[in-house]
Amino acid sequence: MRILLIRHADPDYPNDTITATGHLEAQALAQRLAKEGIDRIYSSPINRAVHTMQYTAELLGIEPVIEPWTRELSLNSYDYSGGKCAAWNIPGEIVRAVQPYPSHEIWPERDPFRDYAQTYEQLKVNSDDFFRRFGYEREDGRYRILSSNRETFAVFCHHGFGTTWLAHLLELPLPLVWSGFWLPPSSVTTIVFEERSEDWAVPRCIGLGSISHLHEAGLGFSTAGLFPNL
Repeated sequence: MRILLIRHADPDYPNDTITATGHLEAQALAQRLAKEGIDRIYSSPINRAVHTMQYTAELLGIEPVIEPWTRELSLNSYDYSGGKCAAWNIPGEIVRAVQPYPSHEIWPERDPFRDYAQTYEQLKVNSDDFFRRFGYEREDGRYRILSSNRETFAVFCHHGFGTTWLAHLLELPLPLVWSGFWLPPSSVTTIVFEERSEDWAVPRCIGLGSISHLHEAGLGFSTAGLFPNL
């Protein structure tokens, strides 16, 4: 199985859609995905994901399936100045200020991350239910192969959801994934279920946040959700 985890294109948050630039990104993305051999398309129900996805679904003639559990997470926090921010935008300097760093065992008990543990556990349940539909039963960090699947899925979703899902799939501590990775708008992150025996599959990331389609189309990239020194 191959999962193409796709963040929506350049967002127009106030109107819950994508910007004019975002539509250009989504069109370029569809051209790229047309070469990926996609078998199924899934999407968050939130419009900025749906409006990004529609170009690919129409081009490929695939009926998309809305997956409510892939909607953006409603998790808020505060940055170092006391201003509000999404939980996945808590500054890395705060995440790494206290040692030991927030491991699997530590982060659910440490402020402010303890506030997000229940949401994370529910995402894990939903994710495991999703993969069970297609032949993979999660046991701890591995997936027992009930029926090997060779399909490619495109999942149109969001930055916060996407990085949280990656933390689960790759068995990495959530706060370190949030503060250590950023997914550009319209980017493609590729996860394969690597099967090195007949019994077990393990998710492996073979490409993170790719925006090659934007370069090919001569488009710049949006820094929505990034606080760079660029």
